Amino acid sequence: MKFGNKAFERMGFGAWQLGNSEFFDAMSMEEGVKLVKKSVELGVRFFDTAPGYASGMSETILGIALQDVRDKVFINSKFGHRADGSSNFDELTMESAIHESLERLKTSYLDSLILHNPAMDILKGKTLHFQEMKRLKEIGLIHHYGVSIDSYDELNVVLSNTDCDVIELLFNVFSQACIPLFEEIKKRNILLIIKVPLDSGWLTGKYNEFTAFKGIKSRWTALDIVRRSNLTKRLKTMVNDDDLTKYALGFILSFDAVGVVIPGTRTFEQLNSNLEAMNYKLPNDLKTKMIDFYEGELKNNPLPW
Repeated sequence: MKFGNKAFERMGFGAWQLGNSEFFDAMSMEEGVKLVKKSVELGVRFFDTAPGYASGMSETILGIALQDVRDKVFINSKFGHRADGSSNFDELTMESAIHESLERLKTSYLDSLILHNPAMDILKGKTLHFQEMKRLKEIGLIHHYGVSIDSYDELNVVLSNTDCDVIELLFNVFSQACIPLFEEIKKRNILLIIKVPLDSGWLTGKYNEFTAFKGIKSRWTALDIVRRSNLTKRLKTMVNDDDLTKYALGFILSFDAVGVVIPGTRTFEQLNSNLEAMNYKLPNDLKTKMIDFYEGELKNNPLPW
């Protein structure tokens, strides 16, 4: 995949879990740096992070690990949620927030900056956020800009009202509503980054109705868990395999509008599993079955995030 002046494989590194001890078991700085360096060794060149990930630790780890290969990697970070846990979408603070990210990342520029799930008025272009990002691009602090969003309605608004060339979108086997807009994304040469590709772990096949969740994953109600478990079991029957990772990621990569997928990466095992999926080509008949599965089970009754 070539975008701007950088080339990268379509399997990226989602760095939300990197150094994150609030929702996961503790990870030291040294462990995080080793994981990132190993990913580069294995060919990963795209890294997605944000100031609010692990209170800035995610960016800090990436900065240490990538400083010697900075010109060979693509770093995407965000604006809207700060390292101290606060939210601030005031466009007048954007430049100072970027400088804070650049300091943690040990770099002089971001390959791309995206607004981190902004309000609809921002997406509609009713504010000065996109003008400010354009200015920051002109002075060289960022090379590309866009948004991180979750829904069909948001995507439609962004395509209708902005000049974004980067869009990060929630899309997976369980969440396919945005497919009708993929052709427009491809036509405009927008870099489409796919987040939550494994539905926060469900599409690995490792969870079931008896799994105990903590941290942010405790957001699911008992009914949500049972429903997701039943849907996961049906997918396992469909592919005749208990490990769904390569099928879930292969489904996403089968859409040529997709530029890069960023599964969360916290362990060497996850890293290897994600990279192995890059070499798997999903059969067309299985892709059709997965789309039909969504149309029949989820299109009119979507799952909560």
